[in-house]
Amino acid sequence: MDAIIRPQPAPCETSPPEVAEFTRCGADPSSLDLALELPAQDLPGGILLRNLGLQPYQHAWDAMRAFTAARDASTPDEIWLVEHWPVYTLGQAGKPEHVLNAGGIPVVRSDRGGQVTYHGPGQAVAYVLLDIRRRHWMVRETVTRLEDAVIRTLARLGVVGVRRPGAPGIYLGAPHTRAGAKISALGLKVRNGCTYHGVAINVDMDLAPFTGINPCGYAGLDTVDLAGIGVHTRADAVGMCFATELAMLAAASPNRR
Repeated sequence: MDAIIRPQPAPCETSPPEVAEFTRCGADPSSLDLALELPAQDLPGGILLRNLGLQPYQHAWDAMRAFTAARDASTPDEIWLVEHWPVYTLGQAGKPEHVLNAGGIPVVRSDRGGQVTYHGPGQAVAYVLLDIRRRHWMVRETVTRLEDAVIRTLARLGVVGVRRPGAPGIYLGAPHTRAGAKISALGLKVRNGCTYHGVAINVDMDLAPFTGINPCGYAGLDTVDLAGIGVHTRADAVGMCFATELAMLAAASPNRR
């Protein structure tokens, strides 16, 4: 299995039909650079928001690491909203055997926490670039705030989201017939008191690639998106809602001295 773990974008190769329309070959990193140069939106809690559109995973990951390495005590916190071309990512402790059948989709060993997950178009990904040391937040309470923001985002859409003990992320709660299905994944990296990576919320996407993995390390874990339970909206709108909810939570939790 280790042989399939490689950086993205990979050299041009034949892709299965469901991946072909999102061509991975010849992706231009300058599109991300240009998106990052556009003016950011101000959110509560001293956070800036950037909507970066559809981007290859590797480019966004490289940019997050560069941003985190370059920031100082005065650098504003940011949230980056993206969608990704199809990719599986393995967290630092991720076990390759949880990738059952990659089916031509790239597999990337990432430095976030957690096991394996899938990203693809129609999924709202929010990268959370916070100086939690400056905010005097502990890692656990930071994760709790991210989970709370997902739960509040789903509630705005009439969907009950719940935590599941011992299993990171957010799951559908009763009265949904798919209660227990995972709808949001979470994984962070903390470096020098600053976070990157973040959360993914399944909005309206092809869920078939989740059958090629044990999502988050759980065999047979049911995975759902909003469209599958009758909530039809756009990934960027859901990402904006999440960013707003997290920013309001940050504003309500002032830096402790």
